[in-house]
Amino acid sequence: MTRHGKNCTAGAVYTYHEKKKDTAASGYGTQSVRLGRDAVKDFDCCCLSLQPCRDPVVTPDGYLYEKQAILEYILHQKTQIAYEKQKQAQRSSNQLESKSEERERVERFKTKENSIVSKPSTPSHLSSPGELSSAATAASSSQSLPSFWIPSLTPEAKPTALKKPSKTVLCPMSGKPIKMNELITVRFTPLDPSLDRVALLTRQDRYICAVTKDVLGNSVPCAVLRPSGAVVTQECVEKLIKKDMTDPLTGDKLSEKDIIPLQRGGTGFAGSGIDLTAKEARPVMQN
Repeated sequence: MTRHGKNCTAGAVYTYHEKKKDTAASGYGTQSVRLGRDAVKDFDCCCLSLQPCRDPVVTPDGYLYEKQAILEYILHQKTQIAYEKQKQAQRSSNQLESKSEERERVERFKTKENSIVSKPSTPSHLSSPGELSSAATAASSSQSLPSFWIPSLTPEAKPTALKKPSKTVLCPMSGKPIKMNELITVRFTPLDPSLDRVALLTRQDRYICAVTKDVLGNSVPCAVLRPSGAVVTQECVEKLIKKDMTDPLTGDKLSEKDIIPLQRGGTGFAGSGIDLTAKEARPVMQN
């Protein structure tokens, strides 16, 4: 094959690879990128801080949080800081408007008082009633219609009014209502109890199932038992716990609501069942 054939750029078909390459280089169009393993949080990390949990709690939907982080989030949602600032600004603006209305009322009163003084009427031969009425309407229209091309008369956009926030605090991950008394304390079983926290976090395999002693990870579906807060594998739940529906650590009877599947962050593989695609919307050229 000739050199021209190897570097042929005059093909009649615009391939997908060429289109994708040109789109990335042009700066237009939506970009989609498959996230790698480094962009996925571990199963024992907080959904807010993305750091390994020191005092983990889980919601009834299976989302893991650091206790301090989720409590600060709930308290921040209840403070309604932005709404209170808006209410104060509205009160101050209302006070300024009332003062300006009083000032205008006083000015109108003064002009009416000054107009009581008798003045010589305009002679009839100088202006007819029709001319006076047309001049008055022209003056009133010039006062009511602003000149939008003058910078001082250009209308300004007002800030968008905030709605009163709801008293119900929503979970940042599931979007469902969340309460402090619904948070369940989670107790992970460390692989090596003799290690301290710093040494434990440096290892890739940190925790094991509380019953079967299998190593836990993102590729292993896990569940939290509500009475004890222990983390076990989903395989242990299906094969052992669901036979008699009893917590193996405390002996308490379990229901379906007491077995909470722990939400995973993904594994980086396409078959994990979790969408790990990031999209960036950019301007699009249109004809």
